[in-house]
Amino acid sequence: MKRFIALKHYSSVFSAAGFRSGAEYLKSTMIATLVGVFALGAKGKVVGSKLFPRNPKDAAERVSKLQRGEIVDELAQLLESMRVKGYDEFLFEDQNLASNVERSLNLKCRAVEGSAAALRFRERLGDITVQLEEFSCLEEFRQFTHQVSLALAEKAVTRETEKRDLHVVQVIRTLDDLDKTLNLFSGRIREWYGLHFPELDKLVDKHETYLRLVSDLGLRENFTTERLVSEGLPAEKAKVICEKARGSIGSAASPQDLEVLRLFSKNALELYRSKGAAEELLSMMMREVAPNISAILGPLLAARLISVAGSLRRLAEMPSSTIQVLGAEKALFRSLKTGSRPPKHGIIFQYQPLHTAPRWQRGKISRTLASKLSIAARIDAFRGEFIGNKLKESVEKRIREIQERYPAPPPVRSRNEGARGSRT
Repeated sequence: MKRFIALKHYSSVFSAAGFRSGAEYLKSTMIATLVGVFALGAKGKVVGSKLFPRNPKDAAERVSKLQRGEIVDELAQLLESMRVKGYDEFLFEDQNLASNVERSLNLKCRAVEGSAAALRFRERLGDITVQLEEFSCLEEFRQFTHQVSLALAEKAVTRETEKRDLHVVQVIRTLDDLDKTLNLFSGRIREWYGLHFPELDKLVDKHETYLRLVSDLGLRENFTTERLVSEGLPAEKAKVICEKARGSIGSAASPQDLEVLRLFSKNALELYRSKGAAEELLSMMMREVAPNISAILGPLLAARLISVAGSLRRLAEMPSSTIQVLGAEKALFRSLKTGSRPPKHGIIFQYQPLHTAPRWQRGKISRTLASKLSIAARIDAFRGEFIGNKLKESVEKRIREIQERYPAPPPVRSRNEGARGSRT
């Protein structure tokens, strides 16, 4: 709201001044730099300036806004002071910024690319700022601009990561949809083909293998030992299936039925290939977006955690206690409503050492895991350095300590000792 009032104030001031008609405009070239905005006169002389705060992150924020064509307070203040001095046409290096200033502040503006005056000014920027006593020496100027450049790079990396993590969310959700679709397709094909060869259902557990056999072999009469081995089945398993095919109690299948069944099986196998490609893509993306979280959980579970959170940044802003129960919101709300025990873990329960741990150890393991994931998420979102292996080793070390210290379950507490029970 304050920003709107400020822009409205500047706009009214400039509107009152109006444009000079029938006369040549007094021009000024506006230059945005890492340290502030400067106004150059006709001969390239500095006729005005407004510097950014000496905090590198604040300066980087203003530079970033100017690069997007937004008006910052320093620019608006400099334009007003230049208008008071009699300047009424302003040249900008960026077309979006020029258009925005002209529209918002009612000033005559235009964009000029490759300005020689701007180029010469940038080459002498350090010396000029020292002469203007904005910096005590060139070294101080260089240090500050270096810090601003680093802050800008961090912001750029963060923006790109945020965009990339949204792709991660879509890929993992696509994989979940593919799993549901493939289970549905596979179940239907098993039921349908089971009318012809019912014994095969219990002999082949893996859906993809079952679909490939139906697609490649078709009739149960084609289930010979040689062909089954060529499909990648072990010789012993192939012999058993071959014997069951010979003595099958299933009904005969028409060519039309088999044609459609084989077509469905081929389509389902294509979905399996698509799933494999999506998993490879996800692993590659997670190495870029969240290498530290992936090092702890693995790429698939790490992607699911980001998906439940909504984005990597949201996950990074969550406390470890929230990460611990992320994905178990229904159970958490039920415990708050009924007074029952709260959940000890959410989606992180899929983490293998936690999933296979005894019940009484899971609470401690999930708290340890969530605390390390909180650190990993913040590093992935804001800093970018890789310490995933150290975090993983720390988690595994703590799990071993928990297993050694609590090998047996604690004594059962009576209801009178507390409805919620002890923390584990």
